[in-house]
Amino acid sequence: MAAPLAPEILFQVGPLPFTNTLLHTTIVDVLIVSGVIILSKNLTKTPGMFQNAVEYVIDGLYSLTESISGHNAKKIFPWFMGFFTIILVANITALFPGFGTIFIHKGEDAIPLLRSATSDINTTLALALVATVATQVLAIRAVGVKGHIARYLSWNPIFLFVGILELLSVFTNIISLSFRLFGNIFAGEVVLSTISGIFAFLLPLPFMALEIIVALVQALVFAILTMGFMSILMTAHHSDEASPSETH
Repeated sequence: MAAPLAPEILFQVGPLPFTNTLLHTTIVDVLIVSGVIILSKNLTKTPGMFQNAVEYVIDGLYSLTESISGHNAKKIFPWFMGFFTIILVANITALFPGFGTIFIHKGEDAIPLLRSATSDINTTLALALVATVATQVLAIRAVGVKGHIARYLSWNPIFLFVGILELLSVFTNIISLSFRLFGNIFAGEVVLSTISGIFAFLLPLPFMALEIIVALVQALVFAILTMGFMSILMTAHHSDEASPSETH
């Protein structure tokens, strides 16, 4: 049976519901924090195969960030890597056995114990909001409050119109980031659960392989789009006042 849009509530913590997607989010956080601690304690000057692989991936992603963000790469990369890691780990672990197959009984209903965090619009919307707020903060630190406001407000009617469109794009980006990630992961979850319910063996494997690719691509898309927004807003906005030589 296909998963409902809303996550299932496992239990209440006071007035707050604890859902199966929140349980997965907690697991993802524990895995990432544990991984960082283990890696930091086992770093060596002569890296082994695993450390080499991790350094190669990080170096490649930093080079990508630098090619897009230039001198702002050092400030943007932690955010880029953070979003990429969280979303990738959430997407990949959601393909492990137990997701959608282990049920608990709540009243007369049987609900899945685990569900992909990124198949919950609340999670993807929260990620998009964090990305947007972080982008605005970095932009203000880079160009100043006055320079940031000048991107949206101008005495020139044409630039004012463009500024209004840019301001609207801040909100449309939130919708775009959150719904793109949610839609792709939720759709994949529905397809996998449907195929697995009809064919228990072999046939679901190609779909599982496709979902692994989707998991990687969606993590990259979210992180790269966020990086692009940050790079644009951290670049000083040119003054819309025409120079004396341009007024003639």
